[in-house]
Amino acid sequence: MSESASRTAPEADAPSTGGRALSHREIMTVLAGLMLGMLLAALDMTIMASATKTIADQLHGQTIQAWVTTAYLITSTISTPLYGKLSDIFGRKPMYLSAITLFLVGSVLSGVANSMYELAAFRAVQGLGAGGLMSLALAIIADLVSPRERSRYQGYFMGIWGISSVAGPVVGGFFAGAGTFAGIDGWRWVFLVNVPIGIIALIVVAKFLNVPHKRVLHRIDYWGAAALTVGLVPLLIVAEQGREWGWGSAAALAMYGIGALGIAAFVFVERAMGDEALLPIRLFRRPVFALTNVINFVMGIGMFGMMMSLPLYLQIVKGSTPTESGLQTLPMTAGILVAAMGSGVLISKTGRYKRFPVMGLAIVSAAMFLFAQIGVDTPMWQTMAVMAIAGVGLGLCMQTLILAIQNDVQAKDMGVATSSATFFRSIGGTVGTAVFLSILFSVVGSKIAAAFASVRTDPAFAVALRQDPDFAQRLQGGGLDLNNTEFLNTLDPTLARPILTGFADSIDTVFMVGGFVTLVAFVLIWFLKEVPLSDKSGIQRAAEDEAAAAPAAVR
Repeated sequence: MSESASRTAPEADAPSTGGRALSHREIMTVLAGLMLGMLLAALDMTIMASATKTIADQLHGQTIQAWVTTAYLITSTISTPLYGKLSDIFGRKPMYLSAITLFLVGSVLSGVANSMYELAAFRAVQGLGAGGLMSLALAIIADLVSPRERSRYQGYFMGIWGISSVAGPVVGGFFAGAGTFAGIDGWRWVFLVNVPIGIIALIVVAKFLNVPHKRVLHRIDYWGAAALTVGLVPLLIVAEQGREWGWGSAAALAMYGIGALGIAAFVFVERAMGDEALLPIRLFRRPVFALTNVINFVMGIGMFGMMMSLPLYLQIVKGSTPTESGLQTLPMTAGILVAAMGSGVLISKTGRYKRFPVMGLAIVSAAMFLFAQIGVDTPMWQTMAVMAIAGVGLGLCMQTLILAIQNDVQAKDMGVATSSATFFRSIGGTVGTAVFLSILFSVVGSKIAAAFASVRTDPAFAVALRQDPDFAQRLQGGGLDLNNTEFLNTLDPTLARPILTGFADSIDTVFMVGGFVTLVAFVLIWFLKEVPLSDKSGIQRAAEDEAAAAPAAVR
């Protein structure tokens, strides 16, 4: 069959499973199960963002709520490369079913938690499952579909994240605000809602995902996993807690030291383990793999900085509720969907992909600099227009970078290579969130002070201040608590204006720094070598590699 004919009939280039070719419909059935699994992780993150404060109030644990996030972050980040390597050894299906099961167990346990300490422990169980939900879904699609056709299917995954970014705050706000629902505390449904979705995903994946796998006899890299844990746990903890502890505090310095030793030990172990390493060092000798993961890390820093700053701007400066802010980001979701789907079709037709992350990173950088100009009085339509631009940029580059990595490595490394892309982007996101939050709260005090200084001679401000002696006293004594901005909802708009201006200016600083970070990724992408896309799926490539190795083994 001709190359053009194979591109117009997805059934034609579908891989064979057990001697039979999967039809396009069968691939879409499997994809539905994978999308439900990914929906669990994506929806959970966005729901928790809007419900954590309410949950902490219910469980009387506001002071330790950060540990609920940190526990999940630690286990999901560390388990990501583990799932990739174990799926290369034992097969994708059992590992993906294990990931969904662990996530469901963690969800049920979190739904019955009676303290914040219990919730943190159960969220850690959830994280163990979440680590495999995204990376394994992408690896499974790589097994089933050739790189040239794959970007079309991966666009659906981008849609899941886009939908979750909107639906999550709406669902989280609904359950968090509900006293009880079906006789159960409303906030508990934040976790229990995962159960029916997960059960359907388990059934679909168990029944329809039948990918042939020849088990590879490998030692499991336990020492590498232990060293990675020692290296990452302290660094993830300090990333979450460093602003409160102080980045130069004794506790933070101890975390840096332990983390550095753990990472050094991890590199040593991986060198010693060779091909059986959790993250084989030989992969980093491949220029495309190494450079693309560096770009993933840098892009993760800038992207998560933007994702963190936008809700703060909408909810603090514009006064939107979490539900409203989720709906206001619809233009970004639309941009991601259109760009991801459109670029997928073009990649399938042309076989060329480098141009899309080049354009995408340029667009994201431009959007970040445009975001740095928004203020208290910026019309919402302008901000939403920039969101659409940013969404287009993200849609052009996120899936394409994963495609470049998958296309570059051997079929036997597909799991570990795919998980590495998710892993480095996640680490970049953690670093970005920590750094940008630190920047925000290090400058917001001086920005607010400067804003108050500029209005002290304003007669309207003076009148409003005299009418609110409590606020005047707090302002004079430096007693503004910026960890809880709910007081802005009831404060006289004239008095609130300098605080909003200070926050807007501080968030602009974050966007500006994020723009320069994204520019670094844009410069790096020009050095990426475009490797022609294979027209064979991961299964077909693995079969060819096995057939080629058989005569050599006989000789």
